Amino acid sequence: SLLPPLLALLCLGAADPSADPDEPWCPYKVGGDAAGARLCFRPPARGFQCSGRGCRAHRSAGGALVANVLRNGSVLLQWGLRHWGPPAPRPSAALRGFVLNCSWDGTYTRFPCDSVELGAACRDYLLAEAHGSVRYRLCLQPRFAPPRPAPPAQCVEFRVEPAAMRDIVVAMTAVGGSICVMLVFICLLVAYITENLMSPRGGHAAARR
Repeated sequence: SLLPPLLALLCLGAADPSADPDEPWCPYKVGGDAAGARLCFRPPARGFQCSGRGCRAHRSAGGALVANVLRNGSVLLQWGLRHWGPPAPRPSAALRGFVLNCSWDGTYTRFPCDSVELGAACRDYLLAEAHGSVRYRLCLQPRFAPPRPAPPAQCVEFRVEPAAMRDIVVAMTAVGGSICVMLVFICLLVAYITENLMSPRGGHAAARR
């Protein structure tokens, strides 16, 4: 069967360099995958824009790589070739794919994350679960067919909001709402008691008896 070799070529970026960059699927391989760097596919996040309180965008110095840190702890990476800087890659250049390297700061040193190889059609990648209170550094570098040298990698650094802090904010919001409801109920109860049990009419009625 020719299907496995074909999938491998797609993942390594050895497919036709003139392929449309807007293909519906992005082939990629995670280097640190326990299953032996399986080939996977994901649909692109077309039209995604980071806006509102639920997302914060971090851009690399050259502007080619953007890390969209979402409120749920995931990070959507987006990139484009036109911002990669001189020499600007031509559309007809033999683009072989991209290499994404990840690292994060520990207490005394920097630890590597999983490296990812992405096909030439990929323009975004999702980090589904990023650890909170950890400063990440992700560097993306395109690969071209020889003799064209690879341009320098562009890197972006960011920190994900701790999951515990998000839970505390949600819990405080829920508790605050409950307290407000209880205060309203208590105020209504006090107003009822004041109006019906402690009014002068109630006192005269008690005296007549």
